[in-house]
Amino acid sequence: MRNLINFLIRYSVMILFLFLEAISFALVVNNRDYQKSVFLSSSNTLVANMYEASNSVVEFFKLKAANENLAEENTALKNEIIALHNQLATLMPQKKDSIRFRIPPEMEFTYISAKVTNNSTNRLQNYITLNKGRRDGVRVDMGVISDEGVVGIVKTVSDKYSVVIPVLNEKLKINCKFKKNNYSGPLEWTGEDYRFARLDDIARHVEFSLGDTLITSGYANNLPEGIPVGTIDNFKIKESDAYYNIKVKLAVNFRTLSYVKIIDYKNYKEQKAVEQKAAED
Repeated sequence: MRNLINFLIRYSVMILFLFLEAISFALVVNNRDYQKSVFLSSSNTLVANMYEASNSVVEFFKLKAANENLAEENTALKNEIIALHNQLATLMPQKKDSIRFRIPPEMEFTYISAKVTNNSTNRLQNYITLNKGRRDGVRVDMGVISDEGVVGIVKTVSDKYSVVIPVLNEKLKINCKFKKNNYSGPLEWTGEDYRFARLDDIARHVEFSLGDTLITSGYANNLPEGIPVGTIDNFKIKESDAYYNIKVKLAVNFRTLSYVKIIDYKNYKEQKAVEQKAAED
């Protein structure tokens, strides 16, 4: 109490000044129409700005949940499109002596939506962690894509999480092909720039141009054919070389990667088993 009294005595002049200023301001605003309109207009503007700032903060925190919902809805719609496409194909009229159409086994897949929880792009061996795991149906060797293109392959899985070995890892090679002529080769990251990779085994007789699109070849049992991989950014070849040195700009921006789709290939086990049996014989 003594400290409060000492404070009031010490700053009594300043407190009296502010009190009189407030009274003067109130009298001017209440008794002068112009000043009153200016005050009301300014106060409304201030309140509106405060509400706008408050709404922006609220919307920012709601944005994460909204993005997750959109990713889930987008994945659900893609699964419905695949199912409808396959169903439509089976209902197409067939010739009298033809075999009834069946869905190709490589087209029997669905997507599992997942969010990136950890990601690296500046190492020779980068990895991506996703918030979906074994309980969500994720298995080792599943392909992973985004709306932009190929991301990588699932390497390890726990109950709630999975780790992906992405294109930005020297241990992973993605078999891709030119969209316009089907010539294929392995795509490999050189560890220099997260935006680019190298395409190997393209012979000098193959015709292509800058900007040509690369897509997945479909030869792997975890990535369907036709998913964007990148575009030709640069290439060169010496007179003595049999193969081109090709620089590819990747379709996916791994620095901004937030949501992905894991490919659940329904016939993976069967294809894997028959290939292993053939290798053993």
